[in-house]
Amino acid sequence: MKQTTLLWLRLDLRLADHPALAAAVKRGGPVVPVFIWSPEEDGDWPPGGASMWWLHHSLTALDKSLWQLGSRLVIRCGPALETLRVLVQETGATAVFWNRRYEPAVMERDREVQEALVRDGLGAESFNAALLHEPWMIQNQRGKPFQVFTPYWKHCLAKPAPAEPLPAPKILPAPPRWPKSLALGELELEPKLHWADGLGAAWQPGEAGATANLGRFLTTAFDDYTDHRNRPDVVGTSRLSPYLHFGEISPRQVWHGLRRLASKRCLPVEQWRGSQFLAEIGWREFAHHLLFHFPHTPTEPLRADFKKFVWNQDAAWLHAWQQGRTGFPIVDAGMRELWTTGWMHNRVRMIVASFLVKDLLLPWQEGARWFWNTLVDADLAQNTLGWQWSAGCGADAAPYFRVFNPTSQGEKFDPHGDYVRKWCPELGKLSDKWLHRPHAAPAASMRAAGVELGHNYPHPVVSHAFAREMALESYARIKGSAAGNCPSTLSMRVMMPRASPSD
Repeated sequence: MKQTTLLWLRLDLRLADHPALAAAVKRGGPVVPVFIWSPEEDGDWPPGGASMWWLHHSLTALDKSLWQLGSRLVIRCGPALETLRVLVQETGATAVFWNRRYEPAVMERDREVQEALVRDGLGAESFNAALLHEPWMIQNQRGKPFQVFTPYWKHCLAKPAPAEPLPAPKILPAPPRWPKSLALGELELEPKLHWADGLGAAWQPGEAGATANLGRFLTTAFDDYTDHRNRPDVVGTSRLSPYLHFGEISPRQVWHGLRRLASKRCLPVEQWRGSQFLAEIGWREFAHHLLFHFPHTPTEPLRADFKKFVWNQDAAWLHAWQQGRTGFPIVDAGMRELWTTGWMHNRVRMIVASFLVKDLLLPWQEGARWFWNTLVDADLAQNTLGWQWSAGCGADAAPYFRVFNPTSQGEKFDPHGDYVRKWCPELGKLSDKWLHRPHAAPAASMRAAGVELGHNYPHPVVSHAFAREMALESYARIKGSAAGNCPSTLSMRVMMPRASPSD
């Protein structure tokens, strides 16, 4: 008699290149796909609002795909181990397969689940479906984890190429009787208020959307990626981050999709393997490498000396940043794009993060929490690495003296103002010359454009020039403290002046 397998689905919501699914099918018996909603088992980082919206629609798409294979998705809610044991009793399953996750709390939960299922006499096996390389398999010459990206990725590229992606099954054997399932709506993942309408207009969650986005990028944007990847005013990036996070596409599929394109165009191997785009896949791998080896970093700086940093605690400034009302157009445009679409261009993420931690001297943890709740691609590893990089307190961090000037960044990467005009329409009639610095524009230009600072667009909350000096002084004191100079404490509760035309 063929034995039933429970397929425990998590952040692997696809059918192609799905190692746990392939292993379950290989056993030859019925396969019962199950999703268990247990956010409390994610520790301090249960899914945020935007992530839950995406999850709802991704599960909808997956269930539709499963029906086409003669299967269906069983949805349950509750503690994972208890729920799996109930399903084992209901289905007669003799094994539970799943793909690994790498967040610290989830890894600990999965270890306990696996040990308990084995004690129950069940087969319990996990697989790697989310990364090119397991975090514990990559070490430097001293047997330690890497803390700088370039040597890390060089080391990864020297390893054998990842295996070809696994094909999706053409049919899934069904059990004689399906266990009961909750309706997806009972999980209440979608918001009760209609703030998510912009997310629906911007995205197509699910495996089909992921495949379409990869194809669109490779055929229309890859050739210009190096030139356009920093331009938020053009569609020059892959926009694959949420699909990778939810496992609707795998990094192996991305790798081999790029390889096939290169082969078709007769590109040298070193050209596509050394491409900036593939390095972004490497950055994602690096983020998971760091989170695995330094599990405290979602809330604490990797560099211990930064625990002494005295951050500002101004709630009004934080609110202005969150709402896109700082008076710096590129910052405000980015924060409004985030709120509307659940996503933000990577260059703009760096600009708004630098503004929060360097101009406003607000804690990077506040920014990480806001991104966690509002990004559809909120990923604990990448969110942590990105914010610690911006704050200068993590691995491979930006130099502490790097303070992005939001005005010059806007002028450089949104030169014609298309991005700012889209998300800050009240500035739309300003000329390119003044669009990124409305506080410096002549009164006549402001009147002609219908812009009145303090009325329909805010005054800058700080002077960037003054804020930069404050940041440099504060960071220098941390550096001095690390060297044993023991400086006196600098109070960061200082109201900085607004920007002047010379900033």
